[in-house]
Amino acid sequence: MFVISVKPGEEAMESLTRQLDQQGVQRGAIVSLIGAIDACCISNMPKHDATDDNLTEYQQPCELSGTGEIADGKPHVHCVLSTEGDHALAGHLHWARVETHFVNAYVVGM
Repeated sequence: MFVISVKPGEEAMESLTRQLDQQGVQRGAIVSLIGAIDACCISNMPKHDATDDNLTEYQQPCELSGTGEIADGKPHVHCVLSTEGDHALAGHLHWARVETHFVNAYVVGM
């Protein structure tokens, strides 16, 4: 297992993809993802069409946790976001801007 750190000023999914490539990881698991982000885009399926995605962008700070898989060198992450007022959001993570804190991904790769 190793840790990928996404630092302030980076976009999380791009940084994860780049660092996985640098490590030579093509397949594996993101067993834990933890940190805080400043903006993001997640998606969920519409109620009557499991083949479609509803993308929603959030321009606010959120606590982040998640897990995922790595296939063909690309991370696929599902996450839970905690927002002001103790609200939770969940979905497939498309992008996340890290400006204030960090995101750490604990990875088992092949």
